[in-house]
Amino acid sequence: MKAFSRMTAERSLLLLSSSRVFGYGYLEHTKEDIIKFFNKKNVTKILFVPYALPNHDDYTNVVSNALTPWGYAVEGIHTKANPVEAVSSAQAIFVGGGNSFVLLKTLYELNLVDAIREQTLKKGIPYMGSSAGTNVATRSINTTNDMPVAHPPTFEALNLVPFNINPHYLETDPNTEHKGETRDQRLEEFLLYHKRPVLGLREGTAVLVEGDKATLIGDRNAKLFRPKLEPIEFEPQSDLSFLLHDL
Repeated sequence: MKAFSRMTAERSLLLLSSSRVFGYGYLEHTKEDIIKFFNKKNVTKILFVPYALPNHDDYTNVVSNALTPWGYAVEGIHTKANPVEAVSSAQAIFVGGGNSFVLLKTLYELNLVDAIREQTLKKGIPYMGSSAGTNVATRSINTTNDMPVAHPPTFEALNLVPFNINPHYLETDPNTEHKGETRDQRLEEFLLYHKRPVLGLREGTAVLVEGDKATLIGDRNAKLFRPKLEPIEFEPQSDLSFLLHDL
């Protein structure tokens, strides 16, 4: 994958753990954050990337029904004759959740990995991801919860941030009788081999990246897993900018 030595525009990312939270409609739990995020860059039209789910039309309709009442027109990238050109002319990009393996495979097949990196890191186009869309925004999809139902050419992803995220992070109930591996154990196993931090994002939380500043938003803590160190909890509004350095 092509690497960029430095940013030439302020990076603008909203990386959601999930698009749905109990008691809310699609994206409603983070409505104010989304509006503030897009309005800061005067966005009126959003290019939606629905490749993580099989029915692209239905998925785009779900997103459009949620975002149109908030003042944003939504176009599905799958309706464009040239997806790379669609990315190049987009005001903003939203990559939806679903299966991370299918999503990343499709991004590589359509030559969209470098195209999205170019727009996001060099031109400052806002990027919003949810679940799988957040996974592919990080270093790799190795810390996804999804089943490997497709085979991308590599697990290395967009690398818009130099760390990994585990969306939908959920700790095991200490009273459970289940003795299989916990989420924490699986993430610790990743650290043994890759030796880079993983941020466990609980549902309802997100990471907002503005240039070189990263902030945890939402109403729950996030849990950071670090090589050879104990995990550490961060409260909402915590400054996570240190994670933007290539550790």
